[in-house]
Amino acid sequence: MRFNKGKCWILHLGGGNPGYTYRLGDETLETSYAERDLGVLAASKLNMSQQCAQAARKANRILGCIKHGIASRSREAIVPLHTVLVWPHLKYCMQFWAPQYKKDIKLLQSVQRRATKMVKGLEGKTYEERLRSLGLFSLEKRRLGGDLIMAYSFLTRGSEGAGADLLPLVTSDRTRGKGMKLQWLDVRKRFFTERVVGHWNSLPREVVTAPSLTEFKKHLDNALSHML
Repeated sequence: MRFNKGKCWILHLGGGNPGYTYRLGDETLETSYAERDLGVLAASKLNMSQQCAQAARKANRILGCIKHGIASRSREAIVPLHTVLVWPHLKYCMQFWAPQYKKDIKLLQSVQRRATKMVKGLEGKTYEERLRSLGLFSLEKRRLGGDLIMAYSFLTRGSEGAGADLLPLVTSDRTRGKGMKLQWLDVRKRFFTERVVGHWNSLPREVVTAPSLTEFKKHLDNALSHML
């Protein structure tokens, strides 16, 4: 197989990376500080700020199209459009690029703040009041819900055999939830496999032992409404 050297770069990951020079044949490969893979922008520092900015920009663009293209400002019009057209840009592959910094969390949250302000009759209410009125979760809760749904999928279906290694269970029979407690892996605290453990282990027994994904989501929504 021949490689196009003009399309090959080196992405040095991590602050302590020595940044070695690499060659492809006789040519030295140039260094790149951010690359897109399957729609996700990964930067050399792995802080995902660029990906958060990109997601917020795309979501705001769609929200602007809704604002200028839809005359109705009713809840029945805005909420479904936000859920179907805007929210996918904020949650796509979120388990990988969940925001780490407050500025990134605030940036993503501003998209939903803007969407809720578009609903007629809620303009003078606070963001929390608008969420309650519309029956929506904050983006933090929605990201947490996505993490927990992904964890359930790995644990119940094994993700084609990878689940046991990705999210190992505590083997003791004395744990609450019929052995559905997760072990801490001692990796970076913001990684999906680490940040989901504490939240998963705090879920009620009827949630983690749900017989199907549909039932799990139903119980999870009820649990999330009492969390954070």
